[in-house]
Amino acid sequence: MTHIELKSRVGPDGILKFAIPVGISDANREVKITVEPLEPIAQQPLLAADDWKRSIEELAGSISDPTFKRHEQGEYEQRGEMFR
Repeated sequence: MTHIELKSRVGPDGILKFAIPVGISDANREVKITVEPLEPIAQQPLLAADDWKRSIEELAGSISDPTFKRHEQGEYEQRGEMFR
């Protein structure tokens, strides 16, 4: 079997799809596929404390669907002491 190298792009659904014709003589053989990115993933910068707090405050109360409701949370589990 010949070494084959190809470049492809992962779809917007996060799935990499490919079909590689290798020839009937290599049918039913096991192969090894290695996937590695061509360029590193760009790291998103961390939010400063003030920016993080502002984003949380904007998120609070942002659900505008009038049918949205918080379901019952159940009873708080009473546990024994861990340390004496």
